[in-house]
Amino acid sequence: MNQSKTDPRVLRTRKLIMDSFIELSGEKEFKDITVKDITSKALINRATFYYHFEDIYDLLEKVLSEVLLVNLDCDYYQNNGLNEEALVNIFKAITDFQKSLSTRCHRGYEDTIARIIREQLEIIFYKLLLKQRPAEDEHPLKVTAVMLSWGIYGASVEWRRTSKEIPPEEFIKSAIPYILSGSNFGAAD
Repeated sequence: MNQSKTDPRVLRTRKLIMDSFIELSGEKEFKDITVKDITSKALINRATFYYHFEDIYDLLEKVLSEVLLVNLDCDYYQNNGLNEEALVNIFKAITDFQKSLSTRCHRGYEDTIARIIREQLEIIFYKLLLKQRPAEDEHPLKVTAVMLSWGIYGASVEWRRTSKEIPPEEFIKSAIPYILSGSNFGAAD
């Protein structure tokens, strides 16, 4: 029988695998977690694991992406534009996500985490820009989305490295007027 990836049973099994992985990541370092550990905790066989994920790195990437998307509350951005509130909320979600990972993920996976954060931010920023400027050429909007995603991610790394005693909201608020006026998104047409 060929089941669809949207079949509720398939979705439940996928969630069970991801939840088992998240639970295990609280108990041991990522490098020490095996597929056998995950399948034992989830009470599934290896073939079921590999039906859903290519390998443990694919699972890591999918879990991080989903957790980040939950933190970012993407539905909020569907109805709002690129403004101060959106930038503060995005920055806060990124810093919260990074804090939650600091005890779970080994430093060797920071590149994977950084890539996932930047990719998800790029998608959000592109949608926000496209919504505000639907008639414009897509290429400059994509480039702007890339620049914003790298900039927000870089600011979150800087906050984590140097300014943890300052709330993330305060840290980013000082730069927002420059982002909005410099990019002309906050200005009236």
